[in-house]
Amino acid sequence: MLTRRCLLALSGAALSGAAVALAGGPLSPARAATPPIRLGILQFGSAAWEIAAMGALGLDAANAVTLDVTRYANNDAGRVAFMAGAADAIVSDLLWAARVKADGRDLVYIPFSSSEGAVMVPKGSPIRSVADLAGKRLGVAGGPLDKSWLMLKATAQEKAGLDLQTAAQPVFAAPPLLAAELEAGNLDAALIYWTFAARLEPKGFRQMLTVEEMVKGFGLAHEPTLVGYVFDGAFARANPGTVAAFAAASRATKMALADPARSGPGWVAARAQMQAGDEATFEALRRGFLAGIPRLSLAEEQTLAEQLYAVLVKLGGAKLVGSATRLPADLYFKAPAAR
Repeated sequence: MLTRRCLLALSGAALSGAAVALAGGPLSPARAATPPIRLGILQFGSAAWEIAAMGALGLDAANAVTLDVTRYANNDAGRVAFMAGAADAIVSDLLWAARVKADGRDLVYIPFSSSEGAVMVPKGSPIRSVADLAGKRLGVAGGPLDKSWLMLKATAQEKAGLDLQTAAQPVFAAPPLLAAELEAGNLDAALIYWTFAARLEPKGFRQMLTVEEMVKGFGLAHEPTLVGYVFDGAFARANPGTVAAFAAASRATKMALADPARSGPGWVAARAQMQAGDEATFEALRRGFLAGIPRLSLAEEQTLAEQLYAVLVKLGGAKLVGSATRLPADLYFKAPAAR
């Protein structure tokens, strides 16, 4: 059995490898006119699918985008690289970006996906609500500042008066490890990314609570896109056209993947990154990706994000969201006006 100490050690080992790329290199032709973007992504994340599809569909070259991609074992590793200046951009969550910006780090955020994670439990588990997590072995993907963990803590505090940090037995580790430990029975529940939740459902696991349900429980009509590309602010100011071109390539890739008439090569390339062992798993992952395509305008995204942030400030204060009492200004990247 893998103990909590072992899990933490393994997670820490992944973090210590932040400077070591698991895979990487230029993914688009050198002919692109814009500066290359050093992009950090998770080795198992859905951004890898999008980047692979972007290249297969030629949408990086079409938008004059050159990517130098490094893959990391977990979110913390990517964040360390970003904070150290080893990456121009990473995929991270809105609340982390807001917290870091409020603490003085210049950055901008571009919405990527609204597909979210869930608390997964075995099919026959007695855990039916956040109150039932008291005393349970709870795996948490993404680290102690991950937006899903912050919102689960806020939900437990509001609905059950629980501080999950002390009332449960949280263990932070990489999602593949948590999924394996949940399957092995060494965890009672796991707050895990949507891709891993989709892989677990055919194996008899069920969603106890989704992040989307948490957000709706806070009274918002819709949830903002909580996962995005986070760019270094200095890089974005120096290269606004490059960042805008990348945002355009990302949008075009999503739209192409959603169009059956154009998506074939894109999904072939994406599937090679998905580790989908069977057709059912592939289809579940594809549905989840398409469901997460942002549909709101930038103004709507910002308004909803401000509403959610205000709720979390009220529920958890600085312990939950950091020092800022409002969503930092200029968090969202705004493309330069066309001349």
